[in-house]
Amino acid sequence: MPPMSQLDLSHHFLIAMPSMADSVFAKSLTYICEHNEQGALGIIVNRPTNLTLGELFEQIKIPLNQPEMKNQPVHFGGPVQTDRGFVLHDPVGNWQSTLSINDKVGLTTSRDILQAVGEGQEPHNLLVSLGYAGWAQGQLEHELSQNAWLSVMASEHILFDLPAEERLPAAMALLGVDYASLSEDAGHA
Repeated sequence: MPPMSQLDLSHHFLIAMPSMADSVFAKSLTYICEHNEQGALGIIVNRPTNLTLGELFEQIKIPLNQPEMKNQPVHFGGPVQTDRGFVLHDPVGNWQSTLSINDKVGLTTSRDILQAVGEGQEPHNLLVSLGYAGWAQGQLEHELSQNAWLSVMASEHILFDLPAEERLPAAMALLGVDYASLSEDAGHA
C-alpha cells in the first residue's frame, strides 16, 4: 500500500460525514485547492453569507459593472483568515497571486481579479469566499482515516453552475450516494 503522504486530493470535493461534530464543517462541501506533504487548503463552497458581491465590491471600492452578479452571495470559505477574500475561478487566467489548481481552475487572492470582474472581463465563472479551511501536515489524512470525510473528484459544473444549496447533493450524486442515507456511524449496520 502506498504511504498516505502520496495522497493528493487537489481538485476533489470533501463531503462532511453526518457524524462531523465540528459546526464549522457539519454538512459542508469543501473544494480542495492544494494538498501536499505540508498540509491542505480548501474552500467551503456551500455556505453563502448575507454579504453580496455588490456589497463586497462597494466595501473594497471597486465598481461592479455586471448587474447580474451584484446579488451573488459571498461564501464563508472556512475559519482561517476570514477577513481575506479568496476567488475560485475558471479559467485560471494570469493574476498577481494565483494558485493553479489544474489547467482550468485557479484560486486567486489578489485584487486585480476583482477589478477585471468589475469591468466585465474574465473570469465569468467565479465563487468569492472570505476565509479558507486549512489542515496541518498529516491532519487531513488522519481525518480521512477516521471516516470524517468522503472525497470525490470535483466538477466545475457543481462549483460554478449550481446554487450553493444544490452543491452538496450534486457532489453526493457523483458518488452515487444520497446524503440522507448516510448513517451517523459509517460502516456499522
